[in-house]
Amino acid sequence: MVDWGDSGVIQVEQLTKTYGTTTAIRDVSFQIGRGEIVGFLGPNGAGKSTTMRILAGAIGATSGEATIGGLDVVGKAREVKAMVGYLPEFPPLYADMTVRSYLTYAGQLKGAERPAQAADRILSRVGLSQVAHRLIDHLSLGFRQRVGIAQALVHSPKVLILDEPSRGLDPAQRVEIRALVKELAAGDVTVILSTHVLSEVEAICDRVLIIHEGQIVTKGRLDDLAGTQVSLTVAHPSDDLVNRLHKVEGVVAVQDREDGRYIISARSDIRPEVARAAIDAGLLELSGGMNLEAVYLEATAGT
Repeated sequence: MVDWGDSGVIQVEQLTKTYGTTTAIRDVSFQIGRGEIVGFLGPNGAGKSTTMRILAGAIGATSGEATIGGLDVVGKAREVKAMVGYLPEFPPLYADMTVRSYLTYAGQLKGAERPAQAADRILSRVGLSQVAHRLIDHLSLGFRQRVGIAQALVHSPKVLILDEPSRGLDPAQRVEIRALVKELAAGDVTVILSTHVLSEVEAICDRVLIIHEGQIVTKGRLDDLAGTQVSLTVAHPSDDLVNRLHKVEGVVAVQDREDGRYIISARSDIRPEVARAAIDAGLLELSGGMNLEAVYLEATAGT
Protein backbone atom coordinates (compact mmCIF):
# COMPACT_ATOMS: atom_id res chain seq x y z
CA MET A 1 0.00 0.00 0.00
CA VAL A 2 1.36 3.43 -0.95
CA ASP A 3 2.10 5.72 2.00
CA TRP A 4 1.82 9.40 1.04
CA GLY A 5 2.34 10.71 4.59
CA ASP A 6 3.93 14.12 4.96
CA SER A 7 7.14 12.68 6.38
CA GLY A 8 9.14 10.39 4.19
CA VAL A 9 7.61 10.12 0.71
CA ILE A 10 11.23 9.31 -0.21
CA GLN A 11 13.23 7.50 2.45
CA VAL A 12 16.86 6.51 2.02
CA GLU A 13 18.75 4.58 4.70
CA GLN A 14 22.47 3.76 4.64
CA LEU A 15 22.56 3.47 0.84
CA THR A 16 25.87 2.19 -0.58
CA LYS A 17 26.88 1.38 -4.15
CA THR A 18 30.21 -0.12 -5.19
CA TYR A 19 31.66 -0.96 -8.58
CA GLY A 20 34.45 -3.45 -7.98
CA THR A 21 36.90 -1.65 -5.70
CA THR A 22 35.31 1.76 -6.33
CA THR A 23 32.67 3.09 -3.93
CA ALA A 24 30.32 5.50 -5.70
CA ILE A 25 28.20 6.31 -2.63
CA ARG A 26 28.58 5.29 1.00
CA ASP A 27 25.98 5.25 3.80
CA VAL A 28 23.74 7.87 2.18
CA SER A 29 20.64 8.63 4.27
CA PHE A 30 17.91 11.27 3.91
CA GLN A 31 14.15 11.67 3.65
CA ILE A 32 11.94 13.98 1.61
CA GLY A 33 8.35 14.87 2.52
CA ARG A 34 5.31 15.30 0.30
CA GLY A 35 5.39 18.42 -1.84
CA GLU A 36 9.02 19.27 -1.03
CA ILE A 37 11.53 20.39 -3.65
CA VAL A 38 15.00 19.26 -2.59
CA GLY A 39 18.22 20.16 -4.39
CA PHE A 40 21.00 17.58 -4.67
CA LEU A 41 24.37 19.29 -5.07
CA GLY A 42 27.91 18.03 -5.45
CA PRO A 43 30.99 18.07 -7.70
CA ASN A 44 31.27 15.79 -10.73
CA GLY A 45 31.75 12.21 -9.59
CA ALA A 46 30.37 12.88 -6.10
CA GLY A 47 27.58 10.29 -6.43
CA LYS A 48 24.55 12.39 -7.41
CA SER A 49 23.56 10.46 -10.52
CA THR A 50 24.22 7.11 -8.84
CA THR A 51 21.81 8.00 -6.04
CA MET A 52 19.19 9.26 -8.50
CA ARG A 53 19.46 6.10 -10.62
CA ILE A 54 18.97 3.90 -7.57
CA LEU A 55 15.87 5.88 -6.53
CA ALA A 56 14.46 5.57 -10.05
CA GLY A 57 15.04 1.81 -10.07
CA ALA A 58 17.53 2.00 -12.94
CA ILE A 59 20.26 0.26 -10.93
CA GLY A 60 20.39 -1.62 -7.64
CA ALA A 61 22.26 -0.67 -4.50
CA THR A 62 25.02 -2.78 -2.96
CA SER A 63 23.51 -2.30 0.49
CA GLY A 64 21.02 -0.08 2.29
CA GLU A 65 17.38 0.63 1.52
CA ALA A 66 15.39 3.16 -0.48
CA THR A 67 11.61 3.45 -0.44
CA ILE A 68 9.16 5.73 -2.26
CA GLY A 69 5.64 5.99 -0.94
CA GLY A 70 6.52 3.25 1.52
CA LEU A 71 7.43 0.82 -1.30
CA ASP A 72 10.90 -0.64 -1.73
CA VAL A 73 12.40 0.58 -5.01
CA VAL A 74 13.80 -2.91 -5.73
CA GLY A 75 11.16 -5.26 -4.31
CA LYS A 76 8.29 -3.17 -5.71
CA ALA A 77 10.05 -1.81 -8.76
CA ARG A 78 7.05 -1.92 -11.12
CA GLU A 79 4.76 -0.11 -8.67
CA VAL A 80 7.43 2.50 -7.86
CA LYS A 81 8.18 3.24 -11.51
CA ALA A 82 4.47 3.79 -12.16
CA MET A 83 4.37 6.68 -9.68
CA VAL A 84 7.81 8.18 -10.41
CA GLY A 85 8.85 10.50 -13.22
CA TYR A 86 12.57 10.18 -13.97
CA LEU A 87 14.74 12.48 -16.07
CA PRO A 88 18.24 11.00 -16.46
CA GLU A 89 21.18 13.32 -17.07
CA PHE A 90 21.18 12.16 -20.72
CA PRO A 91 17.59 11.20 -21.61
CA PRO A 92 17.36 8.14 -23.93
CA LEU A 93 15.24 9.76 -26.63
CA TYR A 94 14.24 7.97 -29.85
CA ALA A 95 15.64 10.30 -32.49
CA ASP A 96 13.62 8.86 -35.40
CA MET A 97 10.24 9.48 -33.72
CA THR A 98 8.28 12.71 -33.70
CA VAL A 99 7.92 14.48 -30.38
CA ARG A 100 4.20 13.67 -30.09
CA SER A 101 4.54 10.01 -31.07
CA TYR A 102 7.43 9.55 -28.63
CA LEU A 103 5.48 11.09 -25.73
CA THR A 104 2.42 9.00 -26.61
CA TYR A 105 4.62 5.89 -26.57
CA ALA A 106 6.16 6.97 -23.25
CA GLY A 107 2.66 7.43 -21.85
CA GLN A 108 1.74 3.90 -22.93
CA LEU A 109 4.83 2.44 -21.28
CA LYS A 110 4.18 4.35 -18.05
CA GLY A 111 0.51 3.39 -17.85
CA ALA A 112 -0.99 6.83 -18.47
CA GLU A 113 -4.74 6.97 -19.03
CA ARG A 114 -5.44 7.93 -22.66
CA PRO A 115 -1.74 8.22 -23.66
CA ALA A 116 -2.41 10.39 -26.74
CA GLN A 117 -4.38 12.94 -24.72
CA ALA A 118 -1.77 12.81 -21.96
CA ALA A 119 0.93 13.55 -24.56
CA ASP A 120 -1.01 16.54 -25.92
CA ARG A 121 -1.53 17.90 -22.41
CA ILE A 122 2.15 17.71 -21.50
CA LEU A 123 3.23 19.11 -24.91
CA SER A 124 1.40 22.31 -24.05
CA ARG A 125 2.55 22.40 -20.44
CA VAL A 126 6.27 22.06 -21.28
CA GLY A 127 6.17 24.38 -24.30
CA LEU A 128 6.59 21.78 -27.06
CA SER A 129 3.36 22.24 -29.04
CA GLN A 130 5.14 24.09 -31.85
CA VAL A 131 7.54 21.17 -32.46
CA ALA A 132 5.09 18.32 -31.76
CA HIS A 133 5.32 16.92 -35.31
CA ARG A 134 9.07 17.33 -35.77
CA LEU A 135 11.54 14.47 -35.51
CA ILE A 136 13.45 14.50 -32.22
CA ASP A 137 16.68 14.19 -34.23
CA HIS A 138 15.97 17.63 -35.74
CA LEU A 139 15.55 19.42 -32.41
CA SER A 140 18.01 21.69 -30.62
CA LEU A 141 19.57 20.54 -27.34
CA GLY A 142 17.20 22.78 -25.40
CA PHE A 143 14.11 21.28 -27.02
CA ARG A 144 15.45 17.75 -26.54
CA GLN A 145 15.84 18.48 -22.86
CA ARG A 146 12.23 19.63 -22.76
CA VAL A 147 11.17 16.36 -24.38
CA GLY A 148 13.09 14.53 -21.64
CA ILE A 149 11.24 16.53 -18.99
CA ALA A 150 7.93 15.90 -20.75
CA GLN A 151 8.40 12.10 -20.76
CA ALA A 152 9.03 12.28 -17.01
CA LEU A 153 5.69 14.09 -16.54
CA VAL A 154 3.43 12.40 -19.09
CA HIS A 155 1.85 9.94 -16.63
CA SER A 156 1.23 12.57 -13.90
CA PRO A 157 3.68 11.10 -11.35
CA LYS A 158 3.58 11.80 -7.61
CA VAL A 159 7.40 11.92 -7.41
CA LEU A 160 9.87 13.58 -9.79
CA ILE A 161 13.55 12.62 -9.94
CA LEU A 162 15.32 15.16 -12.16
CA ASP A 163 19.02 14.81 -12.97
CA GLU A 164 20.33 18.14 -14.31
CA PRO A 165 16.91 19.34 -15.60
CA SER A 166 18.21 22.70 -16.91
CA ARG A 167 21.06 21.19 -18.97
CA GLY A 168 21.09 22.81 -22.41
CA LEU A 169 18.32 25.31 -21.66
CA ASP A 170 18.71 29.03 -22.27
CA PRO A 171 18.00 31.49 -19.42
CA ALA A 172 14.37 32.05 -20.44
CA GLN A 173 13.73 28.30 -20.69
CA ARG A 174 15.30 27.77 -17.26
CA VAL A 175 12.89 30.27 -15.73
CA GLU A 176 9.95 28.46 -17.35
CA ILE A 177 11.09 25.03 -16.10
CA ARG A 178 11.68 26.39 -12.60
CA ALA A 179 8.15 27.79 -12.57
CA LEU A 180 6.78 24.44 -13.75
CA VAL A 181 8.61 22.53 -11.01
CA LYS A 182 7.30 24.93 -8.35
CA GLU A 183 3.79 24.60 -9.73
CA LEU A 184 3.99 20.81 -9.59
CA ALA A 185 5.25 20.84 -6.00
CA ALA A 186 2.41 23.16 -5.02
CA GLY A 187 0.11 20.34 -6.16
CA ASP A 188 1.81 17.88 -3.78
CA VAL A 189 4.32 16.42 -6.24
CA THR A 190 7.58 15.63 -4.47
CA VAL A 191 10.75 16.65 -6.34
CA ILE A 192 14.43 15.84 -5.96
CA LEU A 193 16.70 17.46 -8.52
CA SER A 194 20.43 17.47 -9.04
CA THR A 195 22.10 20.49 -10.57
CA HIS A 196 25.38 22.37 -10.77
CA VAL A 197 23.52 25.69 -10.85
CA LEU A 198 23.45 27.02 -7.28
CA SER A 199 21.10 29.85 -8.20
CA GLU A 200 18.59 27.25 -9.40
CA VAL A 201 18.54 25.60 -5.97
CA GLU A 202 18.24 28.98 -4.26
CA ALA A 203 15.33 29.94 -6.54
CA ILE A 204 13.10 26.88 -6.19
CA CYS A 205 14.26 24.44 -3.50
CA ASP A 206 13.09 24.11 0.09
CA ARG A 207 16.08 22.09 1.25
CA VAL A 208 19.47 21.04 -0.04
CA LEU A 209 21.59 17.89 0.21
CA ILE A 210 25.29 18.33 -0.55
CA ILE A 211 27.19 15.16 -1.45
CA HIS A 212 30.98 14.92 -1.59
CA GLU A 213 33.08 11.84 -2.37
CA GLY A 214 30.03 9.61 -2.09
CA GLN A 215 28.74 10.85 1.26
CA ILE A 216 26.18 13.45 2.36
CA VAL A 217 28.28 16.14 4.02
CA THR A 218 25.67 18.86 4.55
CA LYS A 219 21.88 18.95 4.51
CA GLY A 220 19.18 21.27 5.73
CA ARG A 221 16.80 24.08 4.85
CA LEU A 222 18.27 26.86 2.74
CA ASP A 223 17.42 29.50 5.34
CA ASP A 224 19.40 27.58 7.95
CA LEU A 225 22.41 26.74 5.78
CA ALA A 226 22.97 29.90 3.77
CA GLY A 227 26.34 31.53 4.03
CA THR A 228 27.22 35.00 2.82
CA GLN A 229 29.13 36.48 -0.09
CA VAL A 230 30.78 39.89 0.25
CA SER A 231 31.91 42.15 -2.57
CA LEU A 232 34.82 44.40 -1.55
CA THR A 233 36.44 47.21 -3.55
CA VAL A 234 39.59 49.03 -2.37
CA ALA A 235 41.81 51.76 -3.76
CA HIS A 236 45.07 49.91 -3.03
CA PRO A 237 44.83 46.15 -3.71
CA SER A 238 47.70 43.98 -2.52
CA ASP A 239 48.72 40.44 -1.65
CA ASP A 240 48.93 41.54 1.97
CA LEU A 241 45.22 42.44 1.92
CA VAL A 242 44.36 39.01 0.50
CA ASN A 243 46.31 37.39 3.35
CA ARG A 244 44.46 39.51 5.93
CA LEU A 245 41.10 38.59 4.41
CA HIS A 246 41.93 34.89 4.55
CA LYS A 247 42.64 35.25 8.27
CA VAL A 248 39.18 36.66 9.03
CA GLU A 249 37.28 34.01 11.00
CA GLY A 250 34.56 32.38 8.91
CA VAL A 251 36.07 33.19 5.50
CA VAL A 252 35.94 30.20 3.13
CA ALA A 253 37.40 31.67 -0.07
CA VAL A 254 38.73 34.96 -1.48
CA GLN A 255 38.58 35.66 -5.22
CA ASP A 256 40.90 38.44 -6.39
CA ARG A 257 39.22 40.29 -9.28
CA GLU A 258 40.61 43.17 -11.35
CA ASP A 259 40.57 46.86 -10.36
CA GLY A 260 40.80 46.29 -6.63
CA ARG A 261 37.67 44.13 -6.32
CA TYR A 262 37.45 41.00 -4.17
CA ILE A 263 34.64 38.43 -3.78
CA ILE A 264 34.71 36.81 -0.33
CA SER A 265 32.67 33.72 0.55
CA ALA A 266 32.03 33.01 4.21
CA ARG A 267 29.95 30.93 6.60
CA SER A 268 28.25 33.98 8.12
CA ASP A 269 27.97 37.74 7.71
CA ILE A 270 31.57 38.95 8.19
CA ARG A 271 31.23 42.46 6.69
CA PRO A 272 32.35 44.33 9.86
CA GLU A 273 35.50 42.20 10.11
CA VAL A 274 36.23 42.63 6.39
CA ALA A 275 35.83 46.40 6.70
CA ARG A 276 38.39 46.51 9.52
CA ALA A 277 40.82 44.35 7.53
CA ALA A 278 40.47 46.55 4.43
CA ILE A 279 40.43 50.03 5.94
CA ASP A 280 44.16 50.59 5.42
CA ALA A 281 43.82 49.58 1.76
CA GLY A 282 41.44 52.46 1.05
CA LEU A 283 38.01 50.93 1.44
CA LEU A 284 35.73 52.17 -1.36
CA GLU A 285 32.75 49.78 -1.35
CA LEU A 286 31.48 46.88 0.72
CA SER A 287 28.28 44.96 -0.03
CA GLY A 288 26.97 41.44 0.38
CA GLY A 289 24.08 39.11 0.93
CA MET A 290 23.18 35.59 1.94
CA ASN A 291 23.72 32.78 -0.60
CA LEU A 292 24.49 29.08 -0.93
CA GLU A 293 27.93 29.34 -2.49
CA ALA A 294 29.89 29.66 0.75
CA VAL A 295 28.23 26.58 2.23
CA TYR A 296 28.92 24.59 -0.93
CA LEU A 297 32.57 25.64 -1.10
CA GLU A 298 33.17 24.72 2.51
CA ALA A 299 31.37 21.37 2.26
CA THR A 300 33.29 20.32 -0.85
CA ALA A 301 36.67 21.81 0.08
CA GLY A 302 39.58 19.93 -1.40
CA THR A 303 37.94 19.08 -4.73
